[in-house]
Amino acid sequence: MLLFIFLFSALQLFSNPDGSFEFIYRYNEGDMYRILSTVESNIYIDRRLSYRSEFLNRIAFEVVRVQGESADLSATFQSAERTYPLSGRPALSSHFTWARDYNSRFQQDTLGYINIADHFFMPMVRNVPAFPGRALSLGDTWTTQGTTVHDFRDSFGIPDPYRIPFTANYQYLGEREWRGVSYPSFSIRYTYMLQPDPVRGRVYPRRIQGSHDQLVFWNPVFGQPIAYQETFTTTIELSDGQTFEYRGRAEAEVVEAPPMDREEIAREIAEIIEDIPGVSVRVSDEGVIISLEDIQFLPDSAILLESERLKLDRIIEILMRYPNRDILVGGHTALAGTAEGRMQLSLERAEAVAAYLIGRNTRRREQVVIRGYGAEQPVADNRTPEGMARNRRVEITILEN
Repeated sequence: MLLFIFLFSALQLFSNPDGSFEFIYRYNEGDMYRILSTVESNIYIDRRLSYRSEFLNRIAFEVVRVQGESADLSATFQSAERTYPLSGRPALSSHFTWARDYNSRFQQDTLGYINIADHFFMPMVRNVPAFPGRALSLGDTWTTQGTTVHDFRDSFGIPDPYRIPFTANYQYLGEREWRGVSYPSFSIRYTYMLQPDPVRGRVYPRRIQGSHDQLVFWNPVFGQPIAYQETFTTTIELSDGQTFEYRGRAEAEVVEAPPMDREEIAREIAEIIEDIPGVSVRVSDEGVIISLEDIQFLPDSAILLESERLKLDRIIEILMRYPNRDILVGGHTALAGTAEGRMQLSLERAEAVAAYLIGRNTRRREQVVIRGYGAEQPVADNRTPEGMARNRRVEITILEN
């Protein structure tokens, strides 16, 4: 109730006497905020529904410097994906698997326009939302020029960010409710169509078109969107005649997570795990890592031994101390077998540990991301049995969120 009264008072403060409202971004040096978004898509190949996918994106922003009407921002974009068949929702064994991380740095002014170096892939949509620099009355419309950026490195071998321009159309809708609180809101609609130049010697996107329809809720106190909802369709026609169409919906909101005192949390955990053999803790850029070395599975499998389940029960007690922090479960192997086999085994073992944690109600499924590293990050010498044992590990990272 206090939050509602505060936001209502803020809305009165930022609104004009005639009921109009002016949207502007506000920046304070050192501010940090995080956005959690989910994207659900139906994927059609050659106009036939083939599978469904779900992306979980975590975006962390920091206002590095404020200069007059603009600010320097740094951002980290982390994405994880899970796919599932047409028969319904993901199977219980399906987890969000790490897809890719992006780091970015750019300038943004108080109207929302971005100045960014050419080599950055994120943010994917730029100069949206952006504003006309005047007070808006209910029903007022405006337009801005935006750009959507795609990463086609893996799909088509195109090394640079792939930019598609569009015109965004806005309308001020007045107050709309998000999670029980009313916010100033507006709609955004845009379409695009591009016929790219040929790429010699390989399949390339011959036509790309899309349409997006968003509803944005604006927080007048912080001068940032508090949330948005979107429906979209994107079609990519390839030079070999094959077509891919993505139809779906997305939702995002600012998540509140107080800054993480990583050193203090690591110290607390270190005291608890003193008597657990093969378990250590350390601080990383992503959060606090609990490492379980020489974790035991049935030979060449991802089936946990009973002794390891008892060890994980002790770790669960630790994780329950920090229930609002998402976790990353990473699997690692020793240097044995093929690189492909090591990567697959490490992913399967991370999945087994994640399934155990979720099954014990340690976290909801959407709070857990898994990743396989294979033998890429050894912590000991793979030429000795002792070193190989240490490298066969699973690491659970309590994330900054």
